[in-house]
Amino acid sequence: MWTDILEFFQKMGFMQMGADFMGVGWQQLVMLFVSFFLLYLAIKKQYEPLLLLPIAFGMLLTNLPGANMFHQELWSAFLDPSSPTYHSYGAILKEGGLLDVLYIGVKAGVYPCLIFIGVGAMTDFGPLIANPKSLLLGAAAQIGIFVTFLCANAMGFTEAEAGSIGIIGGADGPTSIFLTSKLAPHLLGPIAIAAYSYMALVPVIQPPIMRLLTTKEERAIKMKQLRAVSKTEKIIFPIMVSTIVALILPDAAPLIGCLMLGNLMKECGVVDRLSKTAQNELMNIVVIFLGLSVGATATGASFLNWQTLMILAMGIIAFGLGSGGGVLLAKLMNLFSKDKINPLIGSAGVSAVPMAARVSQQVGQEENPGNFLLMHAMGPNVAGVIGSAVAAGILLTMLG
Repeated sequence: MWTDILEFFQKMGFMQMGADFMGVGWQQLVMLFVSFFLLYLAIKKQYEPLLLLPIAFGMLLTNLPGANMFHQELWSAFLDPSSPTYHSYGAILKEGGLLDVLYIGVKAGVYPCLIFIGVGAMTDFGPLIANPKSLLLGAAAQIGIFVTFLCANAMGFTEAEAGSIGIIGGADGPTSIFLTSKLAPHLLGPIAIAAYSYMALVPVIQPPIMRLLTTKEERAIKMKQLRAVSKTEKIIFPIMVSTIVALILPDAAPLIGCLMLGNLMKECGVVDRLSKTAQNELMNIVVIFLGLSVGATATGASFLNWQTLMILAMGIIAFGLGSGGGVLLAKLMNLFSKDKINPLIGSAGVSAVPMAARVSQQVGQEENPGNFLLMHAMGPNVAGVIGSAVAAGILLTMLG
């Protein structure tokens, strides 16, 4: 009996962490505190709680010693061409824990695409259709992705790693996860956390950049009311975008196709049950699985290093450049446009929907309380969703 009791105590997580405290135990302990901090931000501060909470809890579960819910060594073998289990999910299903099995959906690119169906079902492309120039602002905001890609590559990251870091500048969590899972899965934890953290900090990061790049007069510009968009236009738009993008850039088809499928279900009016399911039940279930499995990759060994700090630093640079790129293009367009554009809506070209558009509205009303920019800002905002998916497709085509 005493032997059984001793064995029970030896299998406790406390004993395992203490026995290896000078090895990797301290890393697990630090990551546990990091997960507690992220849970605090999600619950108390409400920073992107729908995804930050499951990510933080996944991080908690994967760093509990002895829980055996996620096995980094199995995924290392999965990615090793010399391993007998190279690109084989059999070993994962046979020997893996709960989070290993859920992570298959991330590695196979399933969860981000399913989330895009829900995003499409909740998105109104009317402002973009009414003002097609918004597409240029959404495209300009992707400059942060490609500038950061070049900088990260110059700093010693491989091209695949640099592309995964650059995509943080799109401020689109599912796209960042989709691309990173294909190009640099070993960086998925820090990149996902950086992407969602900066999305949550849009109201903090963007306003100083917007004020720096614009004058008081520019921020007070009033824009004409957008024209009404017909139902026919809204139905044709997702079909047309899916077809054109897939023919030009096949690697972007999974994300763009799912985004437009969700939007078509919303706009056509004949599959309301499917549209509501995509917006609610499907979206919520996939968010839980995605968050838990992404958080599981944030183990101490993969997260606590200088590389992670560099990713966090370059991620905020990418995000800042993207926000500034949209503002500067709007200023340039005003030199040639009869109907002036308020440059503040250019910052909404990053795809943090609808938060970035709300920030444009907020900063604009600070200068002119009668200024209503929200619907105008939604044009570049939804264009940014398309733009970040296209940028991911370009990087995947070049580097995959």
